[in-house]
Amino acid sequence: MLINKDTLASIFTGLKTIFNNTLKAAPGNWQATAMEVQSDAEGEDYMWLSRFPKLRKWLGDKVVKNLKAGKYYKVNEDWETTIAVKRNHIDDDRLGIYNTQAQQAGEAASELHDIIVDDLKNKAFTETCFDGQFYYDTDHPVKDASVSNKGTMALSCATKAAAVASYGAARTAIMSFKDEEGMPLRLIPDTLEVPPALEATARTLCEADKLDDNSPNPYKGSATVLVNPALTSATGWMLHVTKKASVKPFIVQMRKKPTFVSQTSEDNDDVFNRAEYKFGAEARATGLYGYWQLSYGSTGAA
Repeated sequence: MLINKDTLASIFTGLKTIFNNTLKAAPGNWQATAMEVQSDAEGEDYMWLSRFPKLRKWLGDKVVKNLKAGKYYKVNEDWETTIAVKRNHIDDDRLGIYNTQAQQAGEAASELHDIIVDDLKNKAFTETCFDGQFYYDTDHPVKDASVSNKGTMALSCATKAAAVASYGAARTAIMSFKDEEGMPLRLIPDTLEVPPALEATARTLCEADKLDDNSPNPYKGSATVLVNPALTSATGWMLHVTKKASVKPFIVQMRKKPTFVSQTSEDNDDVFNRAEYKFGAEARATGLYGYWQLSYGSTGAA
């Protein structure tokens, strides 16, 4: 095959089409528990997370809820995947092998949101959120009190007592959360997220008529089960509030969505030294924790 500017442009247009088609056809699971926020700068300040807004009865002067600037600033990170196309393969008309690689690059790009959100979840017991505490912690400050969204109980469907002490305790905690003025947040959890090792237990709790001891299951239909193979703990589990229209427990901050890029000029070191052209994907994004009140996590270690 004759290699010239038009040939290279045609080749990489075809690879870009495969990449973009795969990117569109491979949606992830991140939307179940996370929201995307568009970024227009190097990073963003999430001062609005310092308050969980609720209406209050207007008596006397209005109570102004001041936002704390600079409290939770997140800088966008760079992401990439790159593939080398050998010039000899173009000469020998063997470009079919790169169609598969372009498809794989599209699949990898489509997983970016999930990778970011899964990383947040796997580090949620050891990384801080907007209030300076770990996302799952026992002492989130709410006015003059410390509030917990963290447990240690193993998820269990063995008996009603075991179910109440694990899954039930998480539901009760979330539904008991109040704002700084003592008003109930009226949160109802709806998604139980587990690693593959806890799938059977989670499905019994949320879907079965009876628990393992044959007693009636009080939690049937209380939540949707989300099995996440990317969770690194085999014992940890999470319960989320995901049905609110405006916010979700986790946030993907997107500066630049995954974009196909290529290096096709003959006048570069890669072509001269290694007889290679490059193509792949680039993106700029990061992840952060939303309201801790929207989620409860247990290590399952007790």
